[in-house]
Amino acid sequence: MGGATFKERIEESSRTKGSNIILALDLTPEEPESLLSKSMRVLEETYRYICALKINRHLVLPLGLFGGVAKILEAAQDLGLPTIMDCKINDVGHTNRVIAEQYFKAGFDAVTANPLVGWEGGLKPVFEVARKAGRGVIILVYMSHKAASEGYGQRVYDPTAGVVKPQYVVFAERALSWGADGAVVGATYPEKIREVHAILERRVPIYSPGVGVQGGSVESAVSSGARYLIVGRSIVLADDPCEAAKSLRERVLKILPGLNKRG
Repeated sequence: MGGATFKERIEESSRTKGSNIILALDLTPEEPESLLSKSMRVLEETYRYICALKINRHLVLPLGLFGGVAKILEAAQDLGLPTIMDCKINDVGHTNRVIAEQYFKAGFDAVTANPLVGWEGGLKPVFEVARKAGRGVIILVYMSHKAASEGYGQRVYDPTAGVVKPQYVVFAERALSWGADGAVVGATYPEKIREVHAILERRVPIYSPGVGVQGGSVESAVSSGARYLIVGRSIVLADDPCEAAKSLRERVLKILPGLNKRG
């Protein structure tokens, strides 16, 4: 895929796999199977039916960024899967730069970031590092949990427009103006997906977590404009992760048959 951007790489992966399912490898330490071995097993069992892999601190903290996580990233790369670090970068600029550099050095193709910290002295360094490295930045717009409205739904004054808007609308506008590679909107709020999709004008794809365990619907999220579905526990905790991933993929294909370019 050469010098392709992250957005282009995940689009190509989605076409190749005929899938828009991103596996969220949200596993926790357990016995008798080790965390690393189970992560590898779930990845091996599901890779045919997913288009990317997302990792968060569930694995980074116990396994180490340049230890076990690096092995998982290498395996994902060998399987042709782009990888996303769900780190929700949310600090001052010089710290954000270091965070992004380390995750990209470890092998991640994209990171998530919180637009609350703003651009100058906030997320600008993250975008600079990402662009230089050919990686991606995905912006949080509206999360999937029950209390999301307490932060993302509050109404704020937009001094540029001189009007009061919902916070998530401001975040969606930032994702568009900053040239983000994606925007996170929870599958549990399809009405928010529709609203954000209208703002992003198809220029910034929507990533939707919350399908399954949290109550989000595959059909509602995709029909409302979600481009990628981030699915964790409904796959990794299933008795048969392979069948769970395959079933989710098939449900999407009933709505978006054009995803399957392989025939």
